Amino acid sequence: MELTITISSAAEREALFGPANRTLRLLRDELSVSLVARGHSLRISGRAPAVSRAAAVVEALRKIARSGTYVDQEAVFSSVRDVGTLTADQPSGDDGSDAEGAIEVYPRGRYIRPRTPGQKDYVKGIAANDLVFCIGPAGTGKTYLAVAMAVAALKQGRIKRIILVRPAVEAGERLGFLPGDMQAKVNPYLRPLFDALHDMMEFDQIKRLMVNDVIEVIPLAFMRGRTLNDSVVILDESQNTTAAQMLMFLTRLGHNSKMIVTGDISQIDLPPNQPSGMIDAWRKLRPIKGVAFVELTAQDIVRHRLVNAVVKAYGSNGSGRSASGRKPDTAHEG
Repeated sequence: MELTITISSAAEREALFGPANRTLRLLRDELSVSLVARGHSLRISGRAPAVSRAAAVVEALRKIARSGTYVDQEAVFSSVRDVGTLTADQPSGDDGSDAEGAIEVYPRGRYIRPRTPGQKDYVKGIAANDLVFCIGPAGTGKTYLAVAMAVAALKQGRIKRIILVRPAVEAGERLGFLPGDMQAKVNPYLRPLFDALHDMMEFDQIKRLMVNDVIEVIPLAFMRGRTLNDSVVILDESQNTTAAQMLMFLTRLGHNSKMIVTGDISQIDLPPNQPSGMIDAWRKLRPIKGVAFVELTAQDIVRHRLVNAVVKAYGSNGSGRSASGRKPDTAHEG
């Protein structure tokens, strides 16, 4: 079977084909089809099911390119995976469903898009609830999407501040006495939060907002005694909190604020006899109306495809362990 797709926009062709047609070569390898670019046309040939799937992947990538989002290697893998899971009654056309959950951040025309059904559930949970718990393995976008939702709320004027929080727990290593002031000492623990911010704002803008306390990136220990109104507060790596720390954090929630609590219960770095505050809260708060619970899985991993393979190779609990020895009971929204 052979199919020809016309792509009139030069910018769209550049984004879709990649430097020296690198993206096309990647698609060819992933989808087992022949892809030939000639001028404004892209010819797909191969077995009929593979050609149909490749056409759907190309259309998904074109929509990403038209939104102004960079079509990188992970976007390709994600689109291939998503199209592979579509059924006949699931939308894959131009009905606008691909735009569902798109999150507008600061660069003009830039949107962050949840790429998997689990990520879409997560974004919907954040939109609909003031307190959201999300667990999942590395690479599922737990922190990234939470930061994106916070940045969007700030841009739209629905909140006045973003507070990004992490417990300062070492991942099985002893870092010793780090040099510098307090900010320099905690920066290694907070770096992933800064990385997410830098994808959604310009460096000078982040610096200005931090100087004015519009954005705070702080260790969990500094949260005691505060009440946070008109804010989105994100607690990252929450599997490394104690039950007492989690209670302290959750009781900081103020008026017109949201809290998003993320963690990977396969990577608990607490002492063996110390229960995880994330697991404890997940169990205790399930009956409370207005609290959302989302569990992401290996199917939601959007980093390099090898991350998915690594998570599966180590099993559902990875190489870590929960304080209770098993996962908490899970549900999507409460």
